[in-house]
Amino acid sequence: MRFGVLGPLAVWNADGTEVAVPGRKVRALLANLLVLDGKPVSADRLMEHLWGADQPGNPAGALQAKVSQLRRVLDEVEPGGRQLLTAGPSGYALRLDQATVDANQFAELVRDARQQPDPGVRAKLLREALDLWRGAAYADFADEEFARSTIDRLEESRRAAWDDAVQARLELGQHAELIGELSDALVHDPLRERLRALHMHALYLAGRQADALHSFDQLREHLAEELGLDPGPEISELRQRILRQDPTLRLAEPAHDTTRHTPPRTNLPLPATEIIGRQAELSSIVATLHPGRLVTLLGPGGVGKTRLALEVAHQYQEAPDGVWFLELGALSEHDCTDPVSALAEHIAAALNIREHQTLAMSMSTEPRSAAEQLTDALRDKRQLLVLDNCEHLVESVAALADRLRRAVPELSLLATSREPLGLHGEQLWPLAPLTLPAPDSGYTQSWSESGAIQLFVARAAARAPGFRLSEDNAATIAAICRRLDGLPLALELAAARVRALGIEQLAARLDDRFGILTTGNRDAPERQQTLRAVIDWSWELLSDPERTVLRRLAVHTDGCTLAAAEAICAGDGIDERDVLDILAQLVDRSLVQVLDQESRVRYRMLETVTSYCLERLAETGEQQAAELRHLRHYTALAETAEPRLRESSQQQWLCVLDTEAGNLRAALETANRLHRADLALRLARALAWYWFLRGRYRETHRTLARALDVPDSPGLDSTGPDSTGLDSTGPDSTGDGQLSLSRAMVTAWLAGIDMLRNAGTDPLGRSTTAIAHFDGLDAPVERAYAQWLLAFCMSQVGARDTVDTLLTDALDAMRAIGDQWGEAAALALRAWQSLSRGELTASRQDAEDSWTRFQEIGDRWGGVHVIQLLGVLAEIDGEYTRADQLNQMGLRFAEELGLWPMVAESLGRLGRLALLAKDFARADELHDRALHVALDQSFKPGAVFAEMGLVMAARRQGDFPKAETHIQRPLDWHRNQGYEAGLAFVLAEHGFLTEQQGNPALAREIHQQGLETARLTGDPRSIALAIEGLAGVAALDGEAHQAALLLGVASAARESVRAPLPAAERGDVDRIRAVAVEQHGEAEFAEHFERGATLGLARYLAHHDAQDPAPRGER
Repeated sequence: MRFGVLGPLAVWNADGTEVAVPGRKVRALLANLLVLDGKPVSADRLMEHLWGADQPGNPAGALQAKVSQLRRVLDEVEPGGRQLLTAGPSGYALRLDQATVDANQFAELVRDARQQPDPGVRAKLLREALDLWRGAAYADFADEEFARSTIDRLEESRRAAWDDAVQARLELGQHAELIGELSDALVHDPLRERLRALHMHALYLAGRQADALHSFDQLREHLAEELGLDPGPEISELRQRILRQDPTLRLAEPAHDTTRHTPPRTNLPLPATEIIGRQAELSSIVATLHPGRLVTLLGPGGVGKTRLALEVAHQYQEAPDGVWFLELGALSEHDCTDPVSALAEHIAAALNIREHQTLAMSMSTEPRSAAEQLTDALRDKRQLLVLDNCEHLVESVAALADRLRRAVPELSLLATSREPLGLHGEQLWPLAPLTLPAPDSGYTQSWSESGAIQLFVARAAARAPGFRLSEDNAATIAAICRRLDGLPLALELAAARVRALGIEQLAARLDDRFGILTTGNRDAPERQQTLRAVIDWSWELLSDPERTVLRRLAVHTDGCTLAAAEAICAGDGIDERDVLDILAQLVDRSLVQVLDQESRVRYRMLETVTSYCLERLAETGEQQAAELRHLRHYTALAETAEPRLRESSQQQWLCVLDTEAGNLRAALETANRLHRADLALRLARALAWYWFLRGRYRETHRTLARALDVPDSPGLDSTGPDSTGLDSTGPDSTGDGQLSLSRAMVTAWLAGIDMLRNAGTDPLGRSTTAIAHFDGLDAPVERAYAQWLLAFCMSQVGARDTVDTLLTDALDAMRAIGDQWGEAAALALRAWQSLSRGELTASRQDAEDSWTRFQEIGDRWGGVHVIQLLGVLAEIDGEYTRADQLNQMGLRFAEELGLWPMVAESLGRLGRLALLAKDFARADELHDRALHVALDQSFKPGAVFAEMGLVMAARRQGDFPKAETHIQRPLDWHRNQGYEAGLAFVLAEHGFLTEQQGNPALAREIHQQGLETARLTGDPRSIALAIEGLAGVAALDGEAHQAALLLGVASAARESVRAPLPAAERGDVDRIRAVAVEQHGEAEFAEHFERGATLGLARYLAHHDAQDPAPRGER
């Protein structure tokens, strides 16, 4: 049942029918309970609210009677409903699901809308929220005291949501139609300043500047006459912007560009053909699949579950945050110890959700599981996930789906499976074969409406132009469709033979084939017999070379390129040059599909055909040999790609490896299963950098650890054939030295990845052990790379003090070897290290050197890494134009590579630059975008950085409540992480915010905490910021001399590292200085400022530690 309070009190049953609640007192009782939203209310209070001074003779009995009446009503609405109204020591309460009350639904929709950067999505959600209102809140109890405050709160929320909806529509370019609506609203509410501001903005956008200014004049007159007040600062500033025709008031586009700066929101493949014969099911499933629902399409192989699910996904309109197709056929529960985590990782990778190293993560903190991170990333999202081919993973899919549904209430799930997931609330949708004409009916026009006939004719016509349904061939076509039970896959395989056989011969061949098969498969379900028969029949029509290529092709996962097909299918009678022609013949027979993915042709087989061909491969005894060829090919591919991931072709090779992810995983499993430690280690080593760039740390950890555990095949030596009968002296043969080197590199990678995953302890000890694996190996290049990798990973998790030795050794080695990339990477890391210590000159020199080298190499990852640092340094120097250009470049590079956490960081840094330029609207827009991308990625450091930008903008505009709203999360996060530099900055902002709100005691306490934290960083700039905060407190307390002295100390600290505050960043210092000068004059300020500068940072801190009053300004 549902309850309505946004209008007259209403109760609806599960069908949406309103149920009457008889009696004014019973309705008032229900309203009282709903007002308290599940909290108990005492009997005395209820009696007062129901009867007031006119109490009945037995008030307690009368109340009990009304409670019983209400319970009967609830029971009539829904069996067992009386249990919702509970009684306890604290009184009566209505225990409801929050979503069953329209006021809570309204609040949730508004909350969701305000988190959306896309004005179209925002406007849609707000419209849905406002449509819930049927009149005034608690309309039939408007005069009752018990409802008054709740009514006022709801009506204010309604007005704010209406204003938000207008703002979103303005951003969509709908200013012309809004002018009338806003004018009408102002007649009823002429003093509401935000409403007036929206009216002015709409008029201005419509080219009516004079009318916009007149609207402001009307507000000023109303306020003066009725309240004796002037318009507020925000709307007065809007008037000034209109007068000077501020270009930021103009919307350059009808809506903000939300596709740029955000990860893709779908991976749905475009269907190669239209869907046929499923229109009724399609409409019904789309209508059923509401947010929060799980729908499972059930049916045997070949019935068309996947094709229908894709069409549903393309037509689904209730997933503004994305629609994702997850093919699960390549996963296996037997290949890992934690199949639920493996499934969660697979989904996270498809959704572009990365695992992230977090700055200064406490090494004792347990890493989150893959399912936890996936849940966090999806939380508060309205998305659709299509889980295809669940039957072999049904328990794992059910466990993960259940977890996601509980934690992500707006998530929609559409599964395809041969068996149900078995979850509560799962909507099962058994999928029948396509419709057939009645068996005994003659040909009529209605036959053309049969789904099976439509599909067969369409696919046959695609192969044999001119083929169509006619009275002459209708009976034969109908017989074929009946013989094939209307199964779409069987129909498509048969239709592919029409051009070669003709319709009559096709029917005769099928009749013969089914006559032979019906005696051997009686224990299988009838439709499975049908499909098996058709595939058997198609198989027997193939030539021997076609069968050989088809069964060998089946070892691929998620398709393959022509080069892979040639490498794996050739041999033993198949010439590599003939593979292409054979593939073309198999495509013509609908046994292989051709996919054109971004101009790269791939070949793939349907799951049912793949399973059949793997059986045939095993029967021939070729399976292990084919799998080893597959392993060799993809090991060679990964080793070819690995160095190119550091060059200008980086993006191209990332896309190649993304596409081949399924084959690469399958190759690793083959290496494990065949005990090929040599190939397992080579492949894991070659893929580690790819996994790192894609942020797949759990997969990296699991695969590296398994590769290290793979035993050598006991029958393998370096001189003869291995157990597969293939020569081991080929490209995969690995001598002891190479095997030891691969093992050393994989060990180093595992230690580094575990640091980024925050798994384990003693990073220095693990690094030392990992490097020791290179002792005795002639591998200076690999050793240097391992040293750099471990130094980089240690720096990312807060172990900066232990980085320098590794980094120095790595850089020296890279220079001796002449490795450009390695030297660039080491210089970039050393530059970041120098910045963290406040060594700006050294940081700048290394960063510029690194950037030059990365430009020559063409590595975008390295470019983004060092560009961000150069942008920070330019910002410190006050070179804001250069900082903006650098961050724009970094943003572009990060977008090109799909490095979405870096996109969030770049957007946040661009927001900071807009803030320094006092372009607060653009700063908020960029920080909002950064926050959106970071939350999409569950990238908490990026979200915290963006939220701090919103804090800074709000404080600088005097919107202290907004700043207070946003600052607590960054403060808590930095405290939890123990990242001193970040925490010192947030404490400084918090202290300034508190000081500006007139609370010197609390502000001093916060700035003292900030000073102690800043001193842990060793960065004079960070320490200076805390001291400037203390100067602000002194000025607020009337201690102008002390304020001047502290500002002098801070100035000297900044000068000591040649980093004086640029003009754009002097806002707080200039504000504090002005207060101090006003108290005692310019001359006294200058005297005490100079005294502080002379005292210097070190002596001040010494006095501070000794609690010596000597440095105070009045001495």
